[in-house]
Amino acid sequence: MDSRKNYFDISDTIRHKLEDFQYELPQELIAQYPLKDRDSCRLMVLDRESGEISHKKFTDLVDLLKPQDCLVLNDTRVFPARLFGQKDRTGAQVEVFLLRNLEGNMWEVMVKPARKIRIGNKIVFSDNLSCDVVDNTLSGGRIVEFNSNGNILQILDNIGYMPLPPYIKRMPEELDQEYYQTVYADKPGAVAAPTAGLHFTDELLNKIGKKGITITRVTLHVGLGTFRPVKVDDISRHKMDSEYYEVDSETAQAINKSRKEGKSVVAVGTTCVRALETLTDHHGFIRAGKGWTDKFIYPPYEFRIVDKLLTNFHLPGSTLLMLVSAFSSLELTKEAYNQAMKEKYRFFSYGDAMFIR
Repeated sequence: MDSRKNYFDISDTIRHKLEDFQYELPQELIAQYPLKDRDSCRLMVLDRESGEISHKKFTDLVDLLKPQDCLVLNDTRVFPARLFGQKDRTGAQVEVFLLRNLEGNMWEVMVKPARKIRIGNKIVFSDNLSCDVVDNTLSGGRIVEFNSNGNILQILDNIGYMPLPPYIKRMPEELDQEYYQTVYADKPGAVAAPTAGLHFTDELLNKIGKKGITITRVTLHVGLGTFRPVKVDDISRHKMDSEYYEVDSETAQAINKSRKEGKSVVAVGTTCVRALETLTDHHGFIRAGKGWTDKFIYPPYEFRIVDKLLTNFHLPGSTLLMLVSAFSSLELTKEAYNQAMKEKYRFFSYGDAMFIR
C-alpha cells in the first residue's frame, strides 16, 4: 500500500501563532438560515497536490468519490441543550446551556448571567425539571444536579431549545429542529452539530452507496470545547476540552479493509478526523474503541489515516480552521478562504462546503 503524502509546506514547519489563522469575514457571508434543500449548497474542491481550486455543487460529490472509497460519518445527535429558567427565590431569569453529562443527574453547564449564579442556587425550568448548583468549574461554568420527574433528555425534547451557535443572530426556530441535525443522526450527546454532514440527504447517500462506496459511522459528541476560542499566541499551548467518542469493530474493519486495498478514507467533518486519528496506529490502521479525546490537530501534523476531508468554512482563529490548515497547508487554506469570500460562499454551520483531496 502506498504511504500517505504529507501536504504541509515549508511554512507549516514553523511554529504558528494565533494571528496566522485570523481573517476578516464580511458579516453578510455568515449563513443565518439553512437552505431549503440540504444538498443544494455550493462545494469548493481543493486539490492539495496541484493547489487547484474549483467550484461545484454539493451533489457533485458523488462523482468526486471513487468506488470502494470509505466515507466516514459522525452519527452523533444534537440534543436541545439550551434551557431558560428562573431562580427559585428571586424569579430572576437564567439561561443554562448543558455541556456534558458527568454521571447520573450531574451535568457540566454554562450559565448566564454567570456572576449571579452561585453554589446553592436552585433554578426551575418547569413543573418537572429543576437543578441545584453544586460546584464551579475551572472554565467558568457550573456543575448542577438535575431534579426531574422522568428522563432528562426526553424532558429536554419538550422544553429545551436547539443550541445554535452565537454567530447565528436569532432565536432557534422550529426549522432548526430538523435542519440543525444530520439525516443520519442517531446517538444523542452533542451540543453542536457536525456541520459538514448537514448537507447530506438520504437520496444522496443512496447514490453514493450504489456507486460502491463504503459508508460507515463513528460517534463523537461535539462539545463547546471544539469551538472554545484559542487565547494563547503560541497555539501549541492551547488545550482542547475532552469529547466522548466511539468507534465500533464493524467500522474499524471497514476502514482497515479500504486501507489495505489502497482506497481512500474520506472523513466527513473535523470531528470525524479527530475520532479517527485518536484511534489510529503508526501503521495507518484503526482499532475499535471508545473514551474521551482532547486531540488537538494543527500544522504541522502527519495524518495517519484520513486521505480526504469534507468540511465547512470555519471561524477565524478556531481549532477547526487549524485542523483544516494542517490537512491542506496554511497557504492553500488561506487561498481557498480568500476565493470563498470573493465568490460569496456562505460561511459556518449553515454555510457551504469544501472538499479537500
